Amino acid sequence: MLKKFAPVAAIALSALFAATAAQAEKLSVAATPVPHAELLEFVKPSLAKEGVELEIKVFTDYVQPNAQVVDGQLDANFFQHKPYMDTYNKERSTDLVSVGLVHVEPFGAYSSKIKRIEDLKDGAQVALPNDPSNGARALLLLQSQGLIKLKDPSNLLATARDVVENPKKLKFRELEAATLPRVLPDVDLALINTNYALEAGLNPTADALFIEGEDSPYTNLVATTAAKKDDARVQKLVKALQTDEVREFIKSQYKGSIVPAF
Repeated sequence: MLKKFAPVAAIALSALFAATAAQAEKLSVAATPVPHAELLEFVKPSLAKEGVELEIKVFTDYVQPNAQVVDGQLDANFFQHKPYMDTYNKERSTDLVSVGLVHVEPFGAYSSKIKRIEDLKDGAQVALPNDPSNGARALLLLQSQGLIKLKDPSNLLATARDVVENPKKLKFRELEAATLPRVLPDVDLALINTNYALEAGLNPTADALFIEGEDSPYTNLVATTAAKKDDARVQKLVKALQTDEVREFIKSQYKGSIVPAF
């Protein structure tokens, strides 16, 4: 009798799984490879249990993830901090909003030519990210080490033109953030975002000559448009990224290179 009903039970179970899969709602999220896409892959199974099928679109630049969310091609993104998002909104008259904070990536200074910042020579070439928020972040970090002084020491949008004291006569090269690890052999010092440092095999806590503290205001966030900020799928994503399991994963996987912000 059991053998007779086994095929029927199997068919019913398959139908149940098919119905569940059909009911899953897709959520497309843009991310840079490390650590953002890795964190999204980590929470993908838990989101599936919540009825959300996560589609991760990986980008290596800082423009397309926002542009495609604004255009409606993707639902949300996970790659940026608030100063960058605010600058993007201001420059392009867009309405991106933060829906949840996840982690801080302490920004660091790297060199393949010197082992101590005290050995940085006069007239050294220093590479900075060329986008306004991260360029200012780099200058603020240089200021924290006493290498320069800015007109407004707390300006989150400072540029090289705001440097009022430069005792070592450092020469600044502003380059696309993603290219900074590749130019290390050509400059004396490069200020590199942690996601690009990790991609290049650099360990921020071991390889950086100096690095931001945990009090950095540059917390990475999940962003979407104002119209989608209350979308249940987006809210489930944020909830999934702010669990104890994710916190422990960040600590064990990145060992201080990134720091939980929740």
